Amino acid sequence: MHGEEQKWVDEAIQTNWVSTVGANINAVEDQMAEYIGVKYAVGLSCGTSALHLATKLAGEKLYGQAKPNQGTLQGRKVFCSDVTFDASINPVAYDDGEAVFIDTEYETWNMDPAALERAFELYPDVKLVVIAHLYGTPGKMEEIKHICDAHGALIVEDAAESLGAKYKLNGEWVETGSLGDYNAISFNGNKIITGSAGGLFLTNSKEDADKVRKWSTQSREAAPWYQHEEIGYNYRMSNIIAGVIRGQIPHLDEHIVQKRAIYERYKEGLADLPVKMNPFDFEKSQPNFWLSCCIIDEDAMAPMVRGERDYLYKSIPGKSSPQEILDAIAAFNAEGRPIWKPMHIQPLCA
Repeated sequence: MHGEEQKWVDEAIQTNWVSTVGANINAVEDQMAEYIGVKYAVGLSCGTSALHLATKLAGEKLYGQAKPNQGTLQGRKVFCSDVTFDASINPVAYDDGEAVFIDTEYETWNMDPAALERAFELYPDVKLVVIAHLYGTPGKMEEIKHICDAHGALIVEDAAESLGAKYKLNGEWVETGSLGDYNAISFNGNKIITGSAGGLFLTNSKEDADKVRKWSTQSREAAPWYQHEEIGYNYRMSNIIAGVIRGQIPHLDEHIVQKRAIYERYKEGLADLPVKMNPFDFEKSQPNFWLSCCIIDEDAMAPMVRGERDYLYKSIPGKSSPQEILDAIAAFNAEGRPIWKPMHIQPLCA
């Protein structure tokens, strides 16, 4: 927190604009749309709600409006990032779709374009791809967009972790959050800037922005009584939460600089050890360095097994395992976690 957050929260309270409309929400939508380079942003309660409505909208564009007791993706497969938080994938299930997980490449730890092309060979009827930028590092979007265009598929871009990251698309630097047909970012408490909660749906289509705004306010029609012709959701952003975000926005680039310094410090400090930091394409991407991660070289990996909640490892001189490292740093009251468990081996998706 920097101080400006309190100013905008206090203003919301003092002017009695504490619900889901107000100057803070308007400012966050306008400022973030300008920063990311899209025409419209819709403030929502969280990044997951933004992803849900982005996924639902993609399904409706592809397959039409669903009945009230069905999702827009019912009976449809959707290609999804595998190494990601389950919030990327859950919206597919919310709308009754089936996630098909695409393997991960080692250069950015994101969706592998070659695996995506192979997936289209196996399932040519698929028309929707959900891709997340892992830990703030953009995926290989130029290749992925080319593949999706060739197969007539839409892209939902999960930029929840990558706000402020840039990607060089067709020779031009663009922000993540503008690379898909439907895009989402998050202001969760652990993100690069935060409102404690909150998210944005991002688009260049006024029609899509209006549709998402309507859905997020319980799909109330423009009638003098409560008229509902579509399923709706209570997904709008609070003007108080927007006040915190509004105070954070001026510090986004500053936070990225600080995150990069952390990454570089780890990279330098671990340089003599058999580990590798999470990689990125120096020529085509500028990550926001949201989280610094490392993997152990295969020949330096000590034996370790994990169950659903428990683990067991063996200490071997000159080698180590993820949990041994986590236990060691916990002794210094430092937090560490394993990287995301791939979705295809989550019990939920097995």
